[in-house]
Amino acid sequence: MVLLSTYVHEVAHGVAALLVGGRFDLLMIHADGSGVASISGYSGPLAVAFVAGAGLVGPAVGGAALLTLASRPRLARVGLGVFAALSVVALIAVVRNIFGWGFVGLVAVGCGVTAWRGTARVAQAVVAFLGVQLALSVFSRADYLFTQVASTASGRHPSDVARMAEALWFPYWFWGGLCAVLSVAALAVGYRLFLGLSGTMPADRET
Repeated sequence: MVLLSTYVHEVAHGVAALLVGGRFDLLMIHADGSGVASISGYSGPLAVAFVAGAGLVGPAVGGAALLTLASRPRLARVGLGVFAALSVVALIAVVRNIFGWGFVGLVAVGCGVTAWRGTARVAQAVVAFLGVQLALSVFSRADYLFTQVASTASGRHPSDVARMAEALWFPYWFWGGLCAVLSVAALAVGYRLFLGLSGTMPADRET
């Protein structure tokens, strides 16, 4: 499940780069749970900070989206199918190492088969499980929000919060704290949507 968080984190960097007019060149995921997204073609301090921060908030936003989709069986099946299709696109377009091909391929096949052959309830359970895992990763990997150097199988690089601090103002720990707040807020929204759409929202009691 750590690999799932890494996958979403790196893809969020790439998608953010595309949104600011850049390119998502390649994605590598390593067996130790680390990953690298190679992005280029964009400039400006705000764009740099946005792309760096997107990876940090990405797992929380992904977890919130999956929790929302898990609220109803039909939504869950559609969500799994979309996730599988996007993983196939990533596999072809940007994944560039053997382990990454294996992992992203497994995600694509697993989600695709579950969406196609599994019952709606099974699809709902899988989506809920994946959403919870991404939500938990926000807390289990929170230390990365407050470090200046990222150590991966590809080497040591400035961390995302260090890039944000270099591009804008304030120290790296400020941006780490801000990303933490945004991540928790995203998860809270996803949780509320899950309860509301699934009909499990506690009813207000009269006092």
